[in-house]
Amino acid sequence: MGRLARSAIIGVGFSALSRKPIGSVSELANAALSAALADAGVARAELDGLLLVQSELAERGLLGVRARDDFGLGDLALLNAIEAKGSSVVQMVQLATMAVDAGLARMVACVFSDTPVAAGGGAGQSYVRPTAISGIDGWEERYGLFGAIGVYALAARRYMERFGIDETHLAAYAIACRRWAAGNSLALARGALDLGTYRASPFVVEPFRVLDCALPVNGAGAVIVTSVARAADAKAPAAYIHGMGQGHDGHSAFRPNGNGATGGRSAGRRAMAMAGVTPADVTMCQIYDAFSFSGLFALEDYGLCGPGEAGAFVADGHTGPDGRLPMNTGGGHLSSYYLQGMTPVSEAAIQLRGQGGARQVARNDVVLVNGSGGCLEFHAALIMSPHRVLS
Repeated sequence: MGRLARSAIIGVGFSALSRKPIGSVSELANAALSAALADAGVARAELDGLLLVQSELAERGLLGVRARDDFGLGDLALLNAIEAKGSSVVQMVQLATMAVDAGLARMVACVFSDTPVAAGGGAGQSYVRPTAISGIDGWEERYGLFGAIGVYALAARRYMERFGIDETHLAAYAIACRRWAAGNSLALARGALDLGTYRASPFVVEPFRVLDCALPVNGAGAVIVTSVARAADAKAPAAYIHGMGQGHDGHSAFRPNGNGATGGRSAGRRAMAMAGVTPADVTMCQIYDAFSFSGLFALEDYGLCGPGEAGAFVADGHTGPDGRLPMNTGGGHLSSYYLQGMTPVSEAAIQLRGQGGARQVARNDVVLVNGSGGCLEFHAALIMSPHRVLS
């Protein structure tokens, strides 16, 4: 007998997405919420749960629990604002799942919103804060290690040296993302990309070029989570959540725990065990890829490739359109839009509900979704499917 899903996503919505200022964090969040409710065919009054995530780098409280008033909601059985680095959005969906599964709430909106891009199209000032990795106060600032890109560049260089990965593998990853983005009308970078264009992209922090980095946008996304029973009456097909896991082992990718793995390995194993599947059963993955390296590393960390195999796996086309393991089918963070964990969560739901249009993947039976943050220190994962029961 198969395993029944834990919850279901029945609505997905976005605000406008732009590289220019288009509204406040709260305004964009409310627009995304409205779109998700309309997609689900659910009235605002039917919501009894609201979970919120804003970027860790944004001014504190821009999307706090008082958003309930901004959104015109009534009495809620569940209300929280979550901060767990890049794993926050996936954790938000996990909390919503536990709430509906336990009967604490019936219909929960999960909303992410961010406005990192200032007038003039620049997002640099939003990402220049030091990222602590040493445990020594002020060390990062003294040595000029500002922003996540410097920290991830160290991790990427260690990984590349260890396994013989080079820029052609990073380029292959970016090119695969761009090929997927070509079929996504929401993606902000859909133009053709080849190795020559990639190499013409300037370095930000070696080994990362501009095209290796996430594409920040002003915008918001939301999903509506409810029980499996309630999903049977939904307006459109549901995306079912079967497994959940987290892993926070306190080690970064360049300060590994002995075998090069991070908390992603345990997060993935826990999610798969709950769903009753293995890495071999995964037919698609939606990964938090703030940098090209992040996507390659995740394939290995979550057991979808062996150590050092991801570069060749991607270069051989296995993660792109027509590949055997479609990955980040909307373009991911590099070519679609950087809504942090909402990017992989929403794309998984779109694919599982058969709404991918030109990029729709036929083999969508078991989808791995992850969120990761810090420097790959904090992980949360989901196993999702279009099927209520996984056999």
